[in-house]
Amino acid sequence: MRNSGRPAAVLASAAALAALCGCTVQPTDADGKARAPLHIQTPESVPQTPESLPTDPTRTAQPSLSAPAPASAPRVLWSRGDSGPAVRELQARLRQLDWLSEGPTGSYGELTEQGVRGFQGKRGLPQTGRTDTVTWQRLVAMTHAPGTWELYLMGGQPAGPPDPRCLTGRVLCIDKTTRTLRWMVDGRTVTTTAVRFGTQYTPTREGVFHIYWKARNWVSTLYHSPMPYAMFFSRGQAVHYSYDFAARGYAGGSHGCVNVRDQAAIQQLFAQVRVGDKVVVHW
Repeated sequence: MRNSGRPAAVLASAAALAALCGCTVQPTDADGKARAPLHIQTPESVPQTPESLPTDPTRTAQPSLSAPAPASAPRVLWSRGDSGPAVRELQARLRQLDWLSEGPTGSYGELTEQGVRGFQGKRGLPQTGRTDTVTWQRLVAMTHAPGTWELYLMGGQPAGPPDPRCLTGRVLCIDKTTRTLRWMVDGRTVTTTAVRFGTQYTPTREGVFHIYWKARNWVSTLYHSPMPYAMFFSRGQAVHYSYDFAARGYAGGSHGCVNVRDQAAIQQLFAQVRVGDKVVVHW
């Protein structure tokens, strides 16, 4: 007679042996269908990786000496919203490479940001639109130090001290050195604006003059160019608004007149200056 308990004992022994050896047991469900293998591992068969080892609370993790240190991002020098002389120089250098069309203003706005982004993209730098140390070094290497009238191409330069002849009465005090016009009353500066003068072959005369005629809308009879808000002071030479100065800045010159590029400023000046007021043109 067969012992029905022996197969069960054999199977139990085999299962125990399998458990000890870390083998795979293929269990079945209640219907006799095979289920996913069950992997049984003894403690000796578990790989002793650093993660599986007991943690020693007295030990601290040490960085690998062979791992490279993370590279830090270059420092941002100027970005949108900044202003000042350094931004003006940045803009002048961008103009040298045709990455900025407007004259330096000293204010980091949308056009400056676009110019920086374009320069960065052309040189394979991250196109952030912000001027960081790497962008600035590359720009400096490709340009020359801008001169005074590159920095103040569209005006904005500070005025120099007034000529002593400007300190009494009502005076248009015009300084060729700083290219500025002061409107002064009894030694007090009322307004200051940038101006442009004649070229080498048509220079603006220097000396003391007086306004002898004003014309709100005038066209030059010699050059057929418009001269709005003209205030004549010396044989056809006048202080007036200039469309060319407004567009090109100091890249151009007049035929001897004193050009003003700020239309609002010349409108106010025209309203205040009278025929007979003094004009001093000096270096």
